[in-house]
Amino acid sequence: MTEIFIICILGGYLLGSVPFGLVVTRLAGLGDIRKIGSGNIGATNVLRTGRKDLALLTVLLDVFKAGFAAWLALHLVPAKEMFFAGIYTQTNLIAALYAGTAAVIGHNFPVWLKFKGGKGVASTFGFILVLSPNIALMALATWLLFAFIFKYSSLAALAAAALTPLYAYFYAGETETIFYTAIALLVIVRHHANIRRLIKGEESRISFRKKTAETPAGENAKATKEKAPAKKSGKAPAKPAAKTEPKTKGKRPATSGTKKTATRTAGTAKTKKTSARGKTKEK
Repeated sequence: MTEIFIICILGGYLLGSVPFGLVVTRLAGLGDIRKIGSGNIGATNVLRTGRKDLALLTVLLDVFKAGFAAWLALHLVPAKEMFFAGIYTQTNLIAALYAGTAAVIGHNFPVWLKFKGGKGVASTFGFILVLSPNIALMALATWLLFAFIFKYSSLAALAAAALTPLYAYFYAGETETIFYTAIALLVIVRHHANIRRLIKGEESRISFRKKTAETPAGENAKATKEKAPAKKSGKAPAKPAAKTEPKTKGKRPATSGTKKTATRTAGTAKTKKTSARGKTKEK
């Protein structure tokens, strides 16, 4: 059985070494995910590209690869009785535990990326989900609870990893508890940088609020122009132009004084004409 266990370990490690976060971002034309954010190949760093769909796909693929490695070993290796560390168990279960653990190690230390990989949270969940669904769901509930209360993804992962051995002690077998404890310790160690940032208060938070819909660029610029107050300048505001009266051809419009003079002139001419008529009659 030793040869079969070695094959399970190697197969699990190679499957877990596939850097799906890097693969999906490159296929999407986003370049090398290791050059942005934390430089990690996990889903959290993929999310920093702004592509939630790619981050979700990365989570699912990371969960799948470790779970699939454990599932294959569990169903392909013949089930025979054996003792492991003095504990009575089955060969196919041990093979699955070896394969799943190796897949998580492969994710954290992939041979294709010079052993610089992720932190193994999603892969650990997938591995445990296949063999102990109740333990995996309790760990997931722990993550969600801590993430909702404290708004720190790393703290939620640390809490879930720390409590997983306790859950396994009460709800799983002794053999599973040994492997789950070892892999949980690996997850905690891989979060050493996050632990330092949490202590210093420098760790970034997560938000559960939905972002408001973005306004199109053209409409946004138009609204900004309409709402923006007029800028103050050194020059006084221009006065409105005075209304000009239409000019008459040849003559200027008569003023009130001119009108009075014309009336007096007309009256004098009329008086002279009347007196001239009277003199004519007397003759």
